Amino acid sequence: MNVPESTPQPQPTPPRWVRWLLTRLHPEDTLEEVEGDLDELYAYWHDRKGQTQATLRYVLNVVSVLPPFVRRRKQTKQDYEHISSLHPAMLRNYLKIAFRNLTRNSTYSLLNVAGLALGMTCGILLFTLITYHLSFDNFHTQSDRIYRFVTEQHRETISYSRSVPAPLGKVFRNEHTFAEKVARIATFDDMLITVKQGREVAKYKEPEGIAFAEPDFFDLFNYPLINGSKVTALTEPNTAVLTERMAHKYFGGADPINQLIRIDNKIDLRITGVLKNLPINTDQRAEIIVSYNTLKQYDDWLASDDSWGGITSAMQCYVRLRSGITPEQVEAVMPAYVKQYRPTNKNVHHYKLQPLADVHFDARYDGAMTKTNLWVLACIGLFLIITACVNFVNLATAQALNRSKEVGVRKVLGSVRGQLFWQFITETGLIATTALLIALLCSLAVLPFVNDWFKAHLSLNLFSGWQLPLFVLGLTVLVTLFAGAYPGLILAGFQPILALKGRLSQQAIGGFNTRRALIITQFAISQILIIGVIVIANQMRYAQQSEVGFDKDAVVMVPLATDSKPQTMHAVADRFSALAGVKNVSLCQAAPASNSNWTTSPRYDNRPDEEPFSVNVRAADDRFIPMFDLQLVAGRNSYPADSVREFVVNEAFVRKLNLPSSALVLGKKVSLNGGEFEGPIVGVVRDFHDKSFHQDMAPMCISTALKNYEYYAVKIDLSTAQTTLAALDGIWSQTHPDQVFSYQFLDDQIAEFYETETLMLRLIQAFAAIAIFIGCLGLYGLVSFMAAQKTKEIGIRKVLGSSTGQIIWIFAGEFTRLILIAFAVAVPVAWFAMSRWLQTFKDQISIGVDVFALAILGTFLVAILTVGYRSMKAALMNPVKSLRSE
Repeated sequence: MNVPESTPQPQPTPPRWVRWLLTRLHPEDTLEEVEGDLDELYAYWHDRKGQTQATLRYVLNVVSVLPPFVRRRKQTKQDYEHISSLHPAMLRNYLKIAFRNLTRNSTYSLLNVAGLALGMTCGILLFTLITYHLSFDNFHTQSDRIYRFVTEQHRETISYSRSVPAPLGKVFRNEHTFAEKVARIATFDDMLITVKQGREVAKYKEPEGIAFAEPDFFDLFNYPLINGSKVTALTEPNTAVLTERMAHKYFGGADPINQLIRIDNKIDLRITGVLKNLPINTDQRAEIIVSYNTLKQYDDWLASDDSWGGITSAMQCYVRLRSGITPEQVEAVMPAYVKQYRPTNKNVHHYKLQPLADVHFDARYDGAMTKTNLWVLACIGLFLIITACVNFVNLATAQALNRSKEVGVRKVLGSVRGQLFWQFITETGLIATTALLIALLCSLAVLPFVNDWFKAHLSLNLFSGWQLPLFVLGLTVLVTLFAGAYPGLILAGFQPILALKGRLSQQAIGGFNTRRALIITQFAISQILIIGVIVIANQMRYAQQSEVGFDKDAVVMVPLATDSKPQTMHAVADRFSALAGVKNVSLCQAAPASNSNWTTSPRYDNRPDEEPFSVNVRAADDRFIPMFDLQLVAGRNSYPADSVREFVVNEAFVRKLNLPSSALVLGKKVSLNGGEFEGPIVGVVRDFHDKSFHQDMAPMCISTALKNYEYYAVKIDLSTAQTTLAALDGIWSQTHPDQVFSYQFLDDQIAEFYETETLMLRLIQAFAAIAIFIGCLGLYGLVSFMAAQKTKEIGIRKVLGSSTGQIIWIFAGEFTRLILIAFAVAVPVAWFAMSRWLQTFKDQISIGVDVFALAILGTFLVAILTVGYRSMKAALMNPVKSLRSE
């Protein structure tokens, strides 16, 4: 029986500092030859005299071959001259050899292409998304001088509004010369548009609504008219301009000029112009622009020159400052407006100028996408690309040992380091280019889902702009260099003699420590993302399932008809209540928790001044409190009425007054809206969340005010939901045949509070899965490499009696340690990042040990599934075959 040979010991290596001295000072043309000879001599003396004697002789030998002890060989014309590494012939050779190597090592190539393609897909999609948001409203002429007036409201705390009192724009235009143009615009969503088409009247519910705008609007912003004059289009009352899309929607191929449309069944508008379709990268979404002179017919208070008492989110004011005028100069004159028009109001306004470039990104003023979120997305994309590159480096350095003899032969035949380096870079470039093509196809396939998630209009067109082609080119080059440079240097640095003898050590191919560090990096990134997913998911579940203080289940919010009269509203509510599937109906301004809020400063108990805090007002009938199961802690519910007669407040209102008991406010008089609404407090309800968990529960006042009602809140039996909704539609259509029936479940309205968080959760879930998958590709490749390298060792261990479990532990034990180290690195980073994120919520979860335990268990499970198959296959291999394999 043949006894298997023992595994060869690694070649002893001389001190690094001496070798560094040799490589820096010895002539380059003979360096490799001398290095090989000296390494062999060092190994000879190391075996016979020990390390000390070998090191001493090695130092003396190195000194003997350094200038001036050795003369540099003179180059003559007869000497061999190396062809440049970038010569066309060499480039053709690189591509040919690269293609052969990749096809020969198909598994290695597939793992690398898959990893890089996934990373690059994420990079391309995120780059497209980020550039899309950064491009918002940057196409307007002199956009650097365009600003929006916004309001800081100073009470007990500071709140922010994108709006200003409606008269401010007119006063600013008339009293100051800071601005070239000033334009007010009032936007109203979900508008009913009716258009007479022959004998029939078509009804359209426009979610983006309409905008009442002053004529200077088209001088401020670059929204070109393709039909009509921007000078006269909005000068007359009852005139409007449409986009091309809306004109075609309403009138087909007919000329829209001088055609009529009606808004909310009460105002007729004559079309005086057609706008070019709005670009996708603008926050102006209303496609029907109505003359500002028409606003008085729609909302008399908002159109008034005396409406300084309050602000509404509908009203915005934009200015283009003259050249040389700074925002600070304008803001310096704004306090005079407050003193003149709001001298006694406890809600102290501070009017500021917000640059147009910040409108899309400032969440305080309802910006659609914060720059913080863009930075998060950019970092995630960068991490995924780095993870893919690290995966490539890991696999390439592990594969390098299999190519040692190839490198040795090439060096013996005259190849220099530069040629070998560029050969490997060419292979990497070929893999990166293949991955890029796959990434572009994957990006096109995934893009519709990204657009749906972000409610965006992204497109991948390599030929319509310079940003995406430049990014794709730069990404391919950077990935090629970043992923290929280190493995290329490792391969090019092999000593030819050692490579041909198969005596390269692990250090010569990057060492296990290098690969360990790369695996730790991959799994640390993956575990940070996993912890982020768990924390965000837990907080979202907490927000959706926690007690909000009222019954939100099975409630349908049906908007009132635009022309509803009091008797009609009550009649429809009674007919809704009579349906078998309806449990209760309430007329209200909004649900207990809503984005539609009416805030004002209260005056309590006939005090001379308003209180320094604001209250959130809910106009609602007497059925509102029982239907939403609001809990009375003192007093009673309001009596039925159509006007404000009495109030029910919440516990937060009592706390703001610093009163020890809720009963103390009963019977006290409250005045709201500058004295417009007055009445006694008759009840106190337990606090409930009137907004999202991002904000504290605000002081509330609930009162009957029919003229402010906007919804029927209908509680239904979910078991007969479809039948009940159809019946509601039938009653609505009979009562309002000229309008469009619509509804929304209250659960869906509340979910909109957390739309950004839900979106980020989806993204991080997807990216965490991708990062884990890329890491597992590398893990599988490394296990396969280890199994091939340890084939003989496994055979010997099995012959000597090792069990299958002990063999598997050879692989599992190594990666268990690495995952635990990665976990130790990931935990503090993830804890810090997610703690900062949770601080944006007033009601939040705590990050417990269970979060980290679930993350590490999940990682181990995925790693076991990845490593298990290959480890088991190696452990079950016949030892006879294992020992014959080398």
